[in-house]
Amino acid sequence: MTAAHAHPCLLLCVAMLLTREYGVTSLELLELRVPAHVALGTRAALSCRWALGPADVLYSVKWYKDGKEFFRHVPRDHEPRRKFPLPGVDVEKSSPNGANVTLYPAVLETGGRYRCEVSGERPLFPTVSDHGDMVIVALPDHGPTITGSRLRYQIGDRVQVNCTSGRSRPATRLAWYINGEPAPAVALLPPTHEKHEDGLETTSLALDFKVKPKHFRKGDLKLKCLATIATVYWRSNEESVQGERLKGYSRSRELTEGGSRADRVQAAGKPGSAPSLADAPYLLLLCVMIHISQNKFHS
Repeated sequence: MTAAHAHPCLLLCVAMLLTREYGVTSLELLELRVPAHVALGTRAALSCRWALGPADVLYSVKWYKDGKEFFRHVPRDHEPRRKFPLPGVDVEKSSPNGANVTLYPAVLETGGRYRCEVSGERPLFPTVSDHGDMVIVALPDHGPTITGSRLRYQIGDRVQVNCTSGRSRPATRLAWYINGEPAPAVALLPPTHEKHEDGLETTSLALDFKVKPKHFRKGDLKLKCLATIATVYWRSNEESVQGERLKGYSRSRELTEGGSRADRVQAAGKPGSAPSLADAPYLLLLCVMIHISQNKFHS
């Protein structure tokens, strides 16, 4: 009986014996890299890394998308590397051992579950595999848009603004910031999503709160809307609005500050103004200086 026709149980016993007596380990899949998010029109690079046991010989490396094979590498075949047609998936280039494959620019159908399967030679034919999911991202053609804001606000005014993302897939995630700080949950309305005929989506998020003195402590009131899609898209839009001063604010400031000492001295010397007790030292000093000058002149 040849090894190819050996009973599976016998082969399993042989493998267990080798492992126990000689520390022999079998084929092991070390790492699978499938990008979680890929921008529409860009190339996705897939990578599969494995380690063979001392008694293993590589038989094949196969790549699947949603359970359907689209690429294989069999070293002993007359044609070691082969591609199989699959909508949205086409291998542009691959490494000699089939461990790395790069796909042509992604379309929406490229997204799905990708699996790498590595098999060893007979008699045991060990096989290991792993999978990862890929989402194709259609990026917005413009950043988020803010509507509803005014140029000026007073304390007690109500701010009601809306942020709308560009069309994308998957839906864009929006977040509001007030003066650089995340807006409190009570100031946010539930986001709304609109699906379009082309499969893309638009997201809107409203912000609603009353202006308080703390909002103007560092100057103007700054409102920022941030739009993100996973780790492949990150854009924001910011508006800065001014606060209107309350009536009488400027006058009250002038009254509380008053004039300087120099201003008071100048006012005392104006024609028609009567000298006050506060000016007596200056008048006395002036009289003494005149008296001394006259004595020097007569002498």
